Amino acid sequence: MKLRITDQQRDLREAVRALAQDRFRARAKHFMDGTFPWENIRELAELGVLGMSVPEEYGGLGLSIMDTVLILEEIAKVCYPTAMAVLGEAGVQTRVIARYAPPAIRERILPRVVAGECILAVCMTEPHAGTDVANYRTNARIVGDRVILKGTKTLISRAREAGMFVVFTRVDGKPGREGIGCVLVEPATPGFAVTGTFHTMGGENLHEIQFDDCDLPLENLVLREDGFRRLLSAFNTQRCLNPAISLGLAEGAFDEAVSYVRDRTAFGRPIAEHQGVRWKLADMFKDIEAGRGLLYRAALTADPFPDPFLSATAKVFCNEMSLRVTSEAVQLHGGFGFTDEYPVSRLYRGARYGSIGGGTTETLRDLIGKRILAGTDRARGILGLDTH
Repeated sequence: MKLRITDQQRDLREAVRALAQDRFRARAKHFMDGTFPWENIRELAELGVLGMSVPEEYGGLGLSIMDTVLILEEIAKVCYPTAMAVLGEAGVQTRVIARYAPPAIRERILPRVVAGECILAVCMTEPHAGTDVANYRTNARIVGDRVILKGTKTLISRAREAGMFVVFTRVDGKPGREGIGCVLVEPATPGFAVTGTFHTMGGENLHEIQFDDCDLPLENLVLREDGFRRLLSAFNTQRCLNPAISLGLAEGAFDEAVSYVRDRTAFGRPIAEHQGVRWKLADMFKDIEAGRGLLYRAALTADPFPDPFLSATAKVFCNEMSLRVTSEAVQLHGGFGFTDEYPVSRLYRGARYGSIGGGTTETLRDLIGKRILAGTDRARGILGLDTH
């Protein structure tokens, strides 16, 4: 099994890395107050990166999940809010529109995504239901050729900036998972309102949204029958892209730590010469490389969406690994690591989000355990490479 990247992927990664290190790094602190990184988004649009999940017929690059992982990894090394903003353009919402929306909506929205003119937001979490999708209360009622949407979504990214919302909702009050569908809503729709804002420790803002009998054309109902299964298939994309950000945060913190311990002296010599410090670096490197292997392997299974078992495994490991590595990076910086003047503080705070968003690590651990019990053959033993 080869996990090597192609020459084209390497060139794209290097272009994004240069932009992130030369431009985004210096601006990163500015976005910690909830300011949306429009400047960075526009430069990524000029590079073509915002079209990575958009099919070529709509002006995008039509890149693979693996390509997207590499790009998010580089951005997250220096700026968590920018990585999260790009996740919105590369994640489940873009792929839902590209795969399930009618041609007229795709032709109107997707070229604007590529140009950086239309930010997309996905609305899933509700005040009483996050991972528990089967208990969503938001409902889309079909009345003739119209859809009437009513309900509340919360902890939504990019709500003040988005030009289109991909809203997962119950359809016609049908109970359980079978009743879940998806509707597209533009912010100018009467009855749409952003009613609350929550500033996060990672720097970005999250919002509460009310849909008060939003009157929409029937074509905006893009998932109806079998919506929950298709939602989960698309959402496996998020379970590769979320850990890509976790991996990038860990790598960024590791790079900062290596640089710091080389230059910082204690007891008459650089602290990098102390065995205890070198052991910390060794463990951090080991964790990063293990996470990279799991994540890249999961991303390479995408056709068009990644394997749910491998993507869940990669997400759990990378989310928790990122917390360990960024925490150790703060520790190696001593008191300076606890200040806002050093990037490791910001990277550590960003890492805390990974295990919450995109499916909690607790939920995914249960999914992984069930798959192990169902899929492990008594004669052949542990699940192997040939099972995926």
